[in-house]
Amino acid sequence: MVEVSTEHVLVVPTSVFHGLGHFQGFSAESKTYLDELLRAENVSYRPRGEMEEDPSFKQLIPYCVFRHVNAAGQVTVFAYTRGKGQGEGRLRSKRSVGVGGHISSDDCQADGARAYQEGLRRELEEEVFIDTTYQQSCVGLINDDETPVGQVHLGIVHIFDVEQPAVRPRESELIECGFEPVEQLLADLAGFETWSQICLQALFSPKS
Repeated sequence: MVEVSTEHVLVVPTSVFHGLGHFQGFSAESKTYLDELLRAENVSYRPRGEMEEDPSFKQLIPYCVFRHVNAAGQVTVFAYTRGKGQGEGRLRSKRSVGVGGHISSDDCQADGARAYQEGLRRELEEEVFIDTTYQQSCVGLINDDETPVGQVHLGIVHIFDVEQPAVRPRESELIECGFEPVEQLLADLAGFETWSQICLQALFSPKS
């Protein structure tokens, strides 16, 4: 009999997250949360199948958004549709502006912060080609306890400001890809997964 390996993913107890300050939606206080969440004593690797059904833990997910501002000052963001065979079944056929995924025990065994950075690098290499220079910054966290998917995940949002709109899919299940004006994306929020809705509204909606 062939033994099938079980993927183990990086998680933190939901109680630790709540102790730092629970929020619903988007928080720009990324450093405040991550310094504590990624401490070695707070993270562990647990079977992904179990964690998908256990809201007492939060799976840490890098969520990378590619932004380009052209010479005229127009802001565009890379968007795509999740194919029917891609990743989390509950998100299939939804549009998204976030590239990323789970941090696996295969990424790094040393400590939470290094494992997270290695997992972020691996996820990007697996999913997209970035054929341009860029500047990257961590801008916030997404938490959505109003959906079954959101209850067991915590998104860490990274903005990649690219010099040219030259990002293309490496993963075949990322379809209908391209940079689109933020106004166009905001006008079609209902077609996006919840995290993308939260992210687009928090980062790109006109401020009153």
